[in-house]
Amino acid sequence: MTLHTLDWFIIIFFLVLFAGIGIYVSKKAGKTSNEFFLSGRNMPWWLLGVSMVATTFAADTPGLVTELVRKDGVSGNWVWWALLLTGMLTVFFYAKLWRKSGIATDLEFYELRYSGKAAAFLRGFRAIYLGVIFNIITMAGVCLAGAKIANILLGLSQAETLIYASVIVVFYASLGGLKGVLLTDFIQFLLAMIGSVWATIYIVNLPEIGGLENLLSHELVNNKLSFFPDFNNTEAVITLLIIPFAVQWWSTWYPGAEPGGGGYIAQRMLAAKDENHATWATLFFNFAHYAMRPWPWILVGLASLIIYPDLSSLNNTFPNLTAEMQGDDVAYAAMMTYLPIGLIGIVLTSLMAAFMSTISTQLNWGSSYVVNDFYARFIKPQATEKQKVLVGRLSTVLLMIAAGLFSFYLQSAKDVFSLLLQIGAGTGLLFILRWFWSRINPYSEIAAMAISFVIAVLFFVNGKLETPWFELASHWQLVTGVVITTIGWITVTLLTQPSKQETLNSFNLLIFGKDSKFKGFGYKTLAFIVGVLGVYATLFAIGSLIYGKMVNGLVLLAIVAVCCFIIYKATRKF
Repeated sequence: MTLHTLDWFIIIFFLVLFAGIGIYVSKKAGKTSNEFFLSGRNMPWWLLGVSMVATTFAADTPGLVTELVRKDGVSGNWVWWALLLTGMLTVFFYAKLWRKSGIATDLEFYELRYSGKAAAFLRGFRAIYLGVIFNIITMAGVCLAGAKIANILLGLSQAETLIYASVIVVFYASLGGLKGVLLTDFIQFLLAMIGSVWATIYIVNLPEIGGLENLLSHELVNNKLSFFPDFNNTEAVITLLIIPFAVQWWSTWYPGAEPGGGGYIAQRMLAAKDENHATWATLFFNFAHYAMRPWPWILVGLASLIIYPDLSSLNNTFPNLTAEMQGDDVAYAAMMTYLPIGLIGIVLTSLMAAFMSTISTQLNWGSSYVVNDFYARFIKPQATEKQKVLVGRLSTVLLMIAAGLFSFYLQSAKDVFSLLLQIGAGTGLLFILRWFWSRINPYSEIAAMAISFVIAVLFFVNGKLETPWFELASHWQLVTGVVITTIGWITVTLLTQPSKQETLNSFNLLIFGKDSKFKGFGYKTLAFIVGVLGVYATLFAIGSLIYGKMVNGLVLLAIVAVCCFIIYKATRKF
């Protein structure tokens, strides 16, 4: 498609704005590593919460939702909707604990909670494992999605897209640090939401679609609308409900949905003004991420079934897509080609913003590990603040290059989602229990990471072979990884000694004070359950109103109001 002058003006305006923000805050961000990575620990909940949402609104997210809807209908989204339980657990049980720790990165936790050389080794190892390896895989998936969008909307090759995008995002991420990321995230989130909603309204009313009523009644769509899978379809129920709710949410480590908090979510909580701001930021994130955002993407995914009913129709329409880039996830970008002058500029800018928001956060978070938990801890403990910032900026560039190169080995958003889940399979329960179960030690975590990673690599390599060694569905691969890894790290825990008692006592005093670890546990559990119910009620209330089921929507909204009241009362108790 051809962009017009107005579209280019919109795109260039926002790119200059993002770069300007990076330059504006660069002087203060470059003073200390605390400013660069945590923005002085003085950020309000609303800015941190929006940043969390913006980060998870990656370029690959609309494509992932579209792919799930095209293959399994609306109910296919339960593979990630179930992760709400993980997020709500963080809100009511762990957000305040992270902020009370006073650490600079969540990896400092290891030398706060554990003792000895094993704790130091774990911190350094996980800095590379998460900040480099895991981070590169995550960013590679986003890079792949961005390349697909650019190929369809701009006619750029994957290499061209990554070169242009990398220069821009690395520029402001390396200059402005976390504060630059937070400020650009705020603008990018507003732009992304406006663009996605406006584009959805336009697409639903295309002559080919015929409006919302015709879309929902179309023969290719009406069997895809259910919020829940067909309970007569055993495989769908197991894949979309039983495994996600019985196994996945508590047992897997996934960026943005880490059991017990972690990663860039922990970074935002650590940058909050205080414990309450950390809690409210995380609560807002989970509400917006799971309840507010999905429906525009879902509707575009449903509409794409009418114009591109199968994969071959997509491939025939866009023959320049390489075999590695073809897939149902490109349907979202394909639908954007129907947008008019001006709106396509806004939407394309919003998709670019989504790409940059996620990549900039991942870069800042990953480089914080490289600097604080590897370089300053093991390579040069006497490093000056300027040296730390310099290493942070250099690692930002190198991480971006590595992610771009690895993106050529991936194929779809669903592949990346499954790979990340598999790598973290079986580690989640450890991250939930380590705050409370004193027997967990560094060897527990090392065992969990090593076992889950080896299993994930085995399954990944097997899936890429022309003649696989074995056939096993992805959801059973996940369960297999969870079972083996969980048994492995629990066994190691029981066979090894816990950390020194003085270390445990110091940790408990800092985090819990003189109170019991389980103070307010009942009220927190109530808030957790009601929070999950409230977010799901909001999600399905919006869906019901879109479907024209007004009574259902209003009843669900009443449930939401009750849930909000109960959460307010419960949180006052703890």
